[in-house]
Amino acid sequence: MSYQEKASPISDLPVLGIESDVKKRRPDDVEEVHEKEKENSLTGSDSSLEQGLRDDKLVENDRVITSGEDVSNYLLTTRDDGDPSLTFRSVVIGTVFAGLGAAMCQIYLFKPLQIVVSTVFLLLLIYSVGEAWATVVPRASLVEGTRLSWLAPFLHFINPGPFGLKEHVVATLVASTAAGGSSAVMNFAVQRLYYDTNVHATTAVLATFSTACFGYGLVGLLRPLTVYPSEMVYWANLPTVSVFQALHFETHSNHKRVKLFWTAFTGMFVYEIIPSYIFPLLNGVNIVCLATQHASTKTVNIITNLFGGTDGNEGLGFFSFGFDWQYITSTFIPAAAPPPSTQSFSFPANSWFGMAICYAAIMGIYYSNVWNSLAFPMLSTSLFNNNGSVYDQAAVFGTTFKLNQTALNEIGLPALTGSNAWSNLCQNLAIGGLITHCFLFWGPYVASSFKQAWKGTQPDPHWKAMRKYKEAPWYWYACLLVLAFVAGLIVTFRGETTLPWWAFIIALLLGAFITPFSTLLYARMGNGIATNQLMKMVAGAVNPGRPVANLYFSMWSHDVVSTSIGLAGDLKMGQYLKIPPRVMFLTQVYGTILGAIINYVVMVSIVDAQREILLNPMGTNVWSGQYTQSLNSAAVTWSLAKQLYGPHGPYFVIPMGLLIGVGPTLLQWLIGKRWQKIGPFHVNDVMLPIIYQYAAWMSAGTNSPIWSTIIVGIVSQFWLRRYHPRWYKKYNYILGGALDGGAQVMIFILSFAVFGASGKARPFPTWAGNPAVGNVDYCNGNGALD
Repeated sequence: MSYQEKASPISDLPVLGIESDVKKRRPDDVEEVHEKEKENSLTGSDSSLEQGLRDDKLVENDRVITSGEDVSNYLLTTRDDGDPSLTFRSVVIGTVFAGLGAAMCQIYLFKPLQIVVSTVFLLLLIYSVGEAWATVVPRASLVEGTRLSWLAPFLHFINPGPFGLKEHVVATLVASTAAGGSSAVMNFAVQRLYYDTNVHATTAVLATFSTACFGYGLVGLLRPLTVYPSEMVYWANLPTVSVFQALHFETHSNHKRVKLFWTAFTGMFVYEIIPSYIFPLLNGVNIVCLATQHASTKTVNIITNLFGGTDGNEGLGFFSFGFDWQYITSTFIPAAAPPPSTQSFSFPANSWFGMAICYAAIMGIYYSNVWNSLAFPMLSTSLFNNNGSVYDQAAVFGTTFKLNQTALNEIGLPALTGSNAWSNLCQNLAIGGLITHCFLFWGPYVASSFKQAWKGTQPDPHWKAMRKYKEAPWYWYACLLVLAFVAGLIVTFRGETTLPWWAFIIALLLGAFITPFSTLLYARMGNGIATNQLMKMVAGAVNPGRPVANLYFSMWSHDVVSTSIGLAGDLKMGQYLKIPPRVMFLTQVYGTILGAIINYVVMVSIVDAQREILLNPMGTNVWSGQYTQSLNSAAVTWSLAKQLYGPHGPYFVIPMGLLIGVGPTLLQWLIGKRWQKIGPFHVNDVMLPIIYQYAAWMSAGTNSPIWSTIIVGIVSQFWLRRYHPRWYKKYNYILGGALDGGAQVMIFILSFAVFGASGKARPFPTWAGNPAVGNVDYCNGNGALD
């Protein structure tokens, strides 16, 4: 996951209304929690937003969650039935759905808007198959006491009985880990598209194994800090964990849940063909675009830049509304992101503020011609010549993938669009702010967590409940680090990387340094900060003039970080659901490697079939190369760091963003030490790294669904969660997973049937809802009708 980038969105992390069955907790535990709440109210440690929730913390006799401690003590039960986890059935089902999930994930990486495959959808589908398996496949009891009793052990191996929680979790984790995607595979796509290099299968397998397993090794060693404590919530996983426990611990409602799932899944499966294929205008309906068909060319251009957003890189999508669920989804909802432990609704407030800045900043940069923006499209991640034509990087770097200074002197330096430069600047601001925020605001917490881990005094009830299982020893993870290091070293010496061995080591060290910071932010806030830009900067400094080397440097630094975060979240899920640690170790390694193989196969198919569209700076409303374009642009420009980003370069402010991002966070911390509240606002509710990140959220891709996601988030997370928490708890994530799954399965089928994922595309006949020329939302400025 790619991590909190628009190319790999992870802001799918809602806050939950808590389970009402508090009686399952021991009375002394409940009293202890209430005592802590009293202490907080006396000391004023709650933020104003959290305190508002605590004042009416019981709605319909259900508590509203506001902290990681609430999650551990109220939302998720510590119940453990001791059922088997790693079985033949769980592995087979997990493997089958890993193939489906990984393929869908890879398809969406070549879409105008990248989204994640819904884990709730996978778990519900797996639940249905697991239940059918347990019912239909013969059991050992059928032959016991007969002449076929010798078959009993085999039948028990095939069907061990009822489909239990832990089998369900293991199968789902195999599938979801594979569906998380392999960031490394996209580097191979860049080489295939821009450098005409078909990476050898051995290189691909070893490189992806090295990246994933090094990240997992780091996760294992950092568990006491990033997994065990209560405040390490990983809010994205709570819907999944809640559904798991509801299906297996509250079975009286399962018939209604399963019926809702299949009804909603079928309905969305059928509906999705309409907006995605028959009636694509539904991807983004904008009244301003429809009402200005006969305006002047200049006016239409401005309207398209601000209001258009259905086609790739068309515009900012202001006041557009999408009705295509594949892009809305139940997870891609900035409005629905969770509150951290003491900042109940600060995340959506910060993200909305950042998005407001984004509209103003990108339009302002473009029309004030900062960075010569008017010479290029307003939105694009491609590289251009100063006259606006696409940059010929092949002539500059040749077949050796190394800088040809003579050719560079003739062709000139590449240029970025203003929106792309702004996005890069915001990424660096966010990284500088993130590291500073972790040190200043969370430093005491980190120190406390280390002390608890060292003394073995972790108070989290779920961690205590896991003590009866054999822990995966630290040296298992250390061995995984060694194996990953050796595999990566082989790739650097034998593969098509141009990366020196010593730069490979620097990349791993950099990734290992950043991982704890990013994981802390993601675990506590439910949101991450993209570190790709930082890794490309360092790569350009240590490997000037080598864009392909920069790709691999980023793979062994940034991709290690993003992989670590995803795997850490899965480990936390295993702690919540009492999966033995050694089973978790095997499950995650298997799912990661399996997913990488499937990702690679699907990537090759799509790149070969849609090469021209993926190389086009604009793309279409079906396929887009914006992700690969972004990776390549960063690799090329940072390989020319001295010329482009040096003190005399046109983009010097971008690397300076790392230092600039430190200042405001430091100032905020100093203000917070003096005044905890300014008016009705708590100073610590402001999350500057989140604001920076969303300040560039619409800098590329399809932007028409943004407003629809906010509306869905408000309805689900603000209205249902607060005023109908009982319905929300039972059905909200079931419904969301069903809608996601129905849309994504239909897109999977359409991609290969009519969208040309493996061959020739078969477009739907043109009509008013599917125009033959121009953008599908009728915002036809900037030469869309030419």
